[in-house]
Amino acid sequence: MPSTTLRRALVRSLRRPPWSAGAWRDTRFIAAGIPVAVPVWLAVTESDLLFPTLGVVLLCVRPLSALQRSRLRALHGVEVAPPRPGDGPTRLLGRLRLVLTWRQSAYHLVVGPVLALGSLAVLYVWGTALVLATVSGWSWLMPPASGLRGEWPVLLGFTVGGLALAVAAPWLAALMAWLEVRAARLLLGPNRTERLEQRVEEIAESRAGLVDAVDAERRRIERDLHDGAQQRLTSLAMNLGLARRTLKDVPPEVMQVIVDAHEEAQAAIDELRDLVRGLHPAVLEDRGLDAALSGIAARAPLPVRLDVDLSAPVAPTVEAVAYFTVSEALTNVAKHARAKQVEVSVRTAGGRLRLVISDDGMGGADPSRGTGLTGLRKRAASVDGTLSVLSPLGGPTTITVELPCAL
Repeated sequence: MPSTTLRRALVRSLRRPPWSAGAWRDTRFIAAGIPVAVPVWLAVTESDLLFPTLGVVLLCVRPLSALQRSRLRALHGVEVAPPRPGDGPTRLLGRLRLVLTWRQSAYHLVVGPVLALGSLAVLYVWGTALVLATVSGWSWLMPPASGLRGEWPVLLGFTVGGLALAVAAPWLAALMAWLEVRAARLLLGPNRTERLEQRVEEIAESRAGLVDAVDAERRRIERDLHDGAQQRLTSLAMNLGLARRTLKDVPPEVMQVIVDAHEEAQAAIDELRDLVRGLHPAVLEDRGLDAALSGIAARAPLPVRLDVDLSAPVAPTVEAVAYFTVSEALTNVAKHARAKQVEVSVRTAGGRLRLVISDDGMGGADPSRGTGLTGLRKRAASVDGTLSVLSPLGGPTTITVELPCAL
């Protein structure tokens, strides 16, 4: 894709008229790269300077690369992202590799000076075009022996040749600018592997942001339902209950309507409470993951042994994923496993949150058959987590989920 873009830019440059602003921009851009190549040219022509210049260039690869990127950005509007050093314990080695990378060294020692020679040739063409195109105006300054005074056929030929070079020079400048941009992106920017790594990091950050945004929206909906609709229904149920207890002289059919409305309001409150808990349990935000899982275990239709040890902080979004994973897993066990009891273990170690849900049911759970385990796996994957299932026929079934403590 970048190569196609550069080729299109070259075609657009060649189609520009010689007197356009783009032609002067290309010329100014390539001319600014010539001074940086002068030390290398001197080292090639003077053997005594070869090794000192080579050492200085290798030591100054990073500032020289930054200088070239600034030139590309300021004079040609092209952004070349620098390669990034590695992180962690190998960060120092990553910086050393970045300084001594062969691609940047090759650019400053070979490719850059060669392109600068081409740029110097383009400037020479510009200067020659200017001199020849204007020769008729200053030929009278030349000595008579030069053969230019009064020689109109010669002057006309020089003028035509100068105009032809003036037409060709912007195209040559555009070609050189294209070659410089192409070389800079290939040698000064990140390679394909580094670009893919950066893209993966950007996607991971974007996904983490999306997960956080969805979790925040769920919290907002939960608060709105809890503070709005649920409170109104509770008030309605209280009024109907009060009417049911205090109104004694109403006809039986009216009382039956009040009783039915009271029971429907209570049922609606229970359903709305379950819905709110399914969106985001308030206890998870108020008291943390341990208390929220204890509430799940207490409401489960079968005995649950819960063991929670959170020695490291866990991100709220990851806590929500862990909560719903345990909740859905217990629901699946109650519906399909025919188990008598369940054990749930929650631990943090090495920056990971590990959930282990084990039951003594009949086993045979298979995530590939589109059961509820598929949803659990997708929920874990939403925060870059993993889920594994061990469920032989006859049981027991063990579900292991590993989630990052921080996104």
